[in-house]
Amino acid sequence: MPVEITWMGHSCFRLRDRAATVVTDPYGKDLGLILPRVRADIVTVSHDADDHNFVKGVKGDFQVLSGPGEYEVSSVFVTGLELRGDRKSKKEKEAAPRNTVFLFEFEELTICHLGDLNIVPTQAQVEEALGSVDVLLVPVGGGESLTAAQAAEVVSLLEPHIVIPMHYKVPDFESKLDPVSKFLKEMGLDKVPPQEVLKVSRGGLPDETQIVLLELKSKDEGKDE
Repeated sequence: MPVEITWMGHSCFRLRDRAATVVTDPYGKDLGLILPRVRADIVTVSHDADDHNFVKGVKGDFQVLSGPGEYEVSSVFVTGLELRGDRKSKKEKEAAPRNTVFLFEFEELTICHLGDLNIVPTQAQVEEALGSVDVLLVPVGGGESLTAAQAAEVVSLLEPHIVIPMHYKVPDFESKLDPVSKFLKEMGLDKVPPQEVLKVSRGGLPDETQIVLLELKSKDEGKDE
């Protein structure tokens, strides 16, 4: 069975196969978006910020993963890696929240959620920590995370089969982030037609890196998803 990937807005995704459902970085109402009523077996939190850690907005009997480590929940293998750039001053370093990158292994498919990554990793970090990535969920809007240009560098380093942008400006979004068009331009693309959901399996991966835009699903439809 393929893994179904749905974008809930900002850095929040639902990753679902027949065995388990993962929700990443759920957000609260202050963001200006409405998190759908979604159930999960696993909820990951990349860092302790209101727009990434609203776990009480998720339904179900789930396990929360919020830091480095290796986990196995409902047949999904999850690896958390602490990865964030240093600030210039000691005060800035202490104030910066820890960022955890999560790798999810669904049978033969590896999905990487970069959280609020704000640096381009070194080649050594890529080879030693991240390894081979099939689907990359990457922040592209700048702010406290990767800029469009940095995100394009990360894509070039990791060479994933599929790239799904996240953490960028959308309508009604209370943020100064850049729009996704800036990232597409960095990738040499004009427009990419968005799709409602991505269903992907090992056998369906493209040979060349493909950018996939997902439609924003951020309305409460009155029933659990």
